Amino acid sequence: MSVLHLPPIQVCCLTNKKHKDSSINNNKSSKFAQSNSRNTTYRKDSFHQERKPHNVNLEISPHRAVSAVRLMRIEFGGAFADLLNEKGKGSGDNEMGYVERTLGFCTRDLDDRDLRMVTDIVGGTMRWRKYLDYLILSLCHDPNVFSRMEPLLLQILRIGFYEIVKLEVPSYAVVDENVQLAKIALRPGAGNMVNGILRKLVLLKESNSLPSPQLEGDDRAQARALATLHSHPVWMVRRWIKYLGREEAIKLMMWNNSDPSFSLRANRGKGFTRSELVSRLETLKVPYELSPHLNDFVRISTGMQSVIQAGLLKEGLCSVQDESAGLVVSIVDPQPGETIIDCCAAPGGKTLFMAACLNGQGMVTAIDINKGRLRILKETAKMQKLNNVITTVHADLREFPEKNQVVYDKVLLDAPCSGLGVLSKRADLRWNRKSEDMEELKSLQDELLDAASMSTLSRFDLKRLNLLANPPICIVYWR
Repeated sequence: MSVLHLPPIQVCCLTNKKHKDSSINNNKSSKFAQSNSRNTTYRKDSFHQERKPHNVNLEISPHRAVSAVRLMRIEFGGAFADLLNEKGKGSGDNEMGYVERTLGFCTRDLDDRDLRMVTDIVGGTMRWRKYLDYLILSLCHDPNVFSRMEPLLLQILRIGFYEIVKLEVPSYAVVDENVQLAKIALRPGAGNMVNGILRKLVLLKESNSLPSPQLEGDDRAQARALATLHSHPVWMVRRWIKYLGREEAIKLMMWNNSDPSFSLRANRGKGFTRSELVSRLETLKVPYELSPHLNDFVRISTGMQSVIQAGLLKEGLCSVQDESAGLVVSIVDPQPGETIIDCCAAPGGKTLFMAACLNGQGMVTAIDINKGRLRILKETAKMQKLNNVITTVHADLREFPEKNQVVYDKVLLDAPCSGLGVLSKRADLRWNRKSEDMEELKSLQDELLDAASMSTLSRFDLKRLNLLANPPICIVYWR
């Protein structure tokens, strides 16, 4: 995960009951306070600064401060939107550290409830960003006010709008606490603006008269309205309507906007069974459902923070993994003694699952072009006691067959894909994809498939096109 270091905005600690706005106005170098556009591009290395002494502000809601900063990191720093921080009990400290480096002050420590709120607010705000911006623009009236809005101020407004419209948090708390955050993180005038806009929103919500895009006009106009209403890029909506029809496209968008559920896989490599995982979940009072398809998997819809805090991920006893990925491994059907190649392995969920199925006999070769992600896979394999059956290779798969003469029993290719099938879990991904990515991905997938097929055939077999009666398996998994 990339880390964005931002310059602290000079503020006064509220515990002293004083606020010197001039100290903020004099900070002419602040990227947030001086930005004229929410689309400003930031360079990571331009934000590195020495840590300042702690400036503790106990009157700022910790989960709102963390949410605002995390949304900034996602939009301008490329950070992922999930809060599955495998450092467990240190996650709250990590998040507050980002707040201090970004805003120049920290709040009280985050408790478990705060972390759950951060997860809800960040995921929901990212998911509904287009619709929230439509509402904010409608209440600003002047498009120039919206287009020139400071990035941090826009994130604070998005949070407030999401809480009021989608979470139905008591309006007085949302208004008061987001106003306070804007005043201290930016300046009193920003707080006054947040106060006025949020109060307009509350009145419209209470009178059931929120602005809404009208589904009228030609196909393009209706696609734009649907994209706003369901908060998706217009090109995605038009693509889905073309291939699925309007009703199915709407169902898909509604699914993408639903709260995601997660699956946990008990790590056999560490001798940890699903029944033991279930016992731990029951002790933690985390509701669960057994997977009807896979013996190692358990489904949970809430309680992920409890799992993290208990150290189940950190200790390698279980992993967060989609059942769809597990089903692909079940098709590969790894057997002890086999040699298997995972062609685009990182971050390595399927590699680890296949390795666990080998029971210490055989080898999974994990290839990936990203050296950093391979290093993480290697560390995880060691933690899960699977490093004896996993070999990592840093290489471009398209060049690998020419330099490697080994023929593998089975090949798994999970080619780089659009990710449009996991938008409910990756709320930020819909805003990072473009229509032209689709054609580029198709070409890349074709090249990778050609290269992967070479790993199951000897040079002699390729020349004579003479396959064995029971040829090796080549699995292609494109979401």
